[in-house]
Amino acid sequence: MINNDSLIALLPQLVSSALVIVVMMLIAIRRNYNLVAGVTVVGLAATLATIPWASQVAPQTATALFIVDGMSLFYTGLILAAAIGSTLLLWTYMENAAGNREEVFLLLTLSVNGALLLVTARHMASLFVALELMSVPLYGMAGYLFTQRRSLESATKYLVLSAAATSVMLFGMAFLYAQSGRLDFGGVAALFTSGHGLDAFLAQAGLVLLIAGLAFKLSLAPFHQWTLDVYDGAPAPVGAFLATVGKVAVVAVLLRLLQMGGVFGANGEYPAGPAYSLLNVLAVVAVLSILAGNLLALRQESLKRLLAASSIAHFGYLLVAIVAGGVFANEAAGMYLTAYVFTSLGAFGVISVLSQAGDGRDADTLAAVRGLGRRSPLLALALSVMLLSLAGIPLTAGFIGKFYVLAAGMAAGLWWLLGAVVIGSALGLYFYLRVIAAIYAPAEGEPVRVAHGIATLTVILALVTVLVIGVWPQPLAHTLYFAPIAQVP
Repeated sequence: MINNDSLIALLPQLVSSALVIVVMMLIAIRRNYNLVAGVTVVGLAATLATIPWASQVAPQTATALFIVDGMSLFYTGLILAAAIGSTLLLWTYMENAAGNREEVFLLLTLSVNGALLLVTARHMASLFVALELMSVPLYGMAGYLFTQRRSLESATKYLVLSAAATSVMLFGMAFLYAQSGRLDFGGVAALFTSGHGLDAFLAQAGLVLLIAGLAFKLSLAPFHQWTLDVYDGAPAPVGAFLATVGKVAVVAVLLRLLQMGGVFGANGEYPAGPAYSLLNVLAVVAVLSILAGNLLALRQESLKRLLAASSIAHFGYLLVAIVAGGVFANEAAGMYLTAYVFTSLGAFGVISVLSQAGDGRDADTLAAVRGLGRRSPLLALALSVMLLSLAGIPLTAGFIGKFYVLAAGMAAGLWWLLGAVVIGSALGLYFYLRVIAAIYAPAEGEPVRVAHGIATLTVILALVTVLVIGVWPQPLAHTLYFAPIAQVP
């Protein structure tokens, strides 16, 4: 039943949907690149401004498909902040691109709309529709520079592999429905109290297949093969969007699925039976992701490929907090994701400022940033801080995020997983410092002329945010503490 409170709770989703229509109409009536880009930024900001109204009626269910609670509103805000940053980077990046440029903002707003719906999903139907609404526009965004072979290759690989992952996910949903006769997340809980018979096995297999599809979206090993090529071929601002908006929404729905689906006990304790086995599978995936991501990043010469490999490891770290379970896991996941989002925006932002859509290849190689400390001290400082944050160095947001992950793991006694985090962090320190050494290495070259004020401002805001969270995390921690997942049947 939809009532006034339900409509208020869904204001971000409704305003986001209206923005899609407005952008579509603007493109149809009269092409004006700056107008469409400006309206997109203003519309996303307006959507962000509706969150306080939605929070006044939360937690609130809207039919059997959606739920708005503290967690969904937090991730809604994080997604919109990342989307605004990506749009600002894309605005300046596509300035000199050939052909029609306005449709990229339509694809972006459609994907954001899907992401906002995904964080409120509490039903398999809404999960699938929202996930595909978020994912399908990404294929077009990755291959938007269709005159470049690498961009088309990126989109094609993502399309084919994502379709396979979707098929696996739907197969898992079919198993779950066959056993329970229900598609809501709460109905999944009954499947984990049936003992160790055939029913329990099929229920467990269904959830594993479903999570395998979500793991593909998160680039978790062994479903990570697409990541480096897609990030490398996609335009730099699209890489920022992929690394932030798409990943945040999937983490949010995974947290809700596991906690509302009965995989964790009421207080985060490990239950016996199929759910316990599933947590062990997730723990193994976390270790594989940490090792695979860091080993792949060791010898990369492309910054975009390095950031892609790094993302595999970082979501392995995040999975450690999720496996730990409990309310503290929600806080750890939120803190780590926030740090990762602004750090990734800053890193991809520097690449975007140094690049142009018409250049043929983004300035993302080690050679391109060699001597950047001399040519552009501001950009060099920003990129260095982002890399240090990804490494988890103190006084950065990345350190706070990793501290929360370690704390969640220690609270659950997952010492072997914490050992993987420590080993992965040590490996990561090497390749991050390798890039920083190149940035401040002596090199010939003219100073970088920073003519793109909007993109540079985005990088500066990301830099300030990463440093502020690193030295003053209390406001963010307080927000996460009061943003729990609502346990609505």
